[in-house]
Amino acid sequence: MDQLEQHANEACARGRFVRIAPRKVRVVANLIRTKPVAEALEILAFTNKRGAKVLRHLLDSAVANAQARKLGDVDQLVVKRILVDQGPAYRRFRPRAMGRASRVNKFTSHIHIFVGDAAQ
Repeated sequence: MDQLEQHANEACARGRFVRIAPRKVRVVANLIRTKPVAEALEILAFTNKRGAKVLRHLLDSAVANAQARKLGDVDQLVVKRILVDQGPAYRRFRPRAMGRASRVNKFTSHIHIFVGDAAQ
């Protein structure tokens, strides 16, 4: 089974080409994995990392998608899975000594949040 495959009892929110490095988002994603949605939103509200704002926005979107699909009570929703993959890297160049240049990679992330009922 593919990791991005959505089950019938799950709602998903996807953020693609987010301009933050995946390793920075994974630090915050590990804090809320397998937590109830209310607790996860509280953790994200008080986490002082840039990735927390992005994840909070995506989690709100996933909860709204779950409500639209009528997957049950919002209070019973749990963060089932969070996948943070690397997107394409923007390449920039900085001038260096003696006429040379160094490449600077600006990394992007593809983030997928799956929420579902706690009973399943």
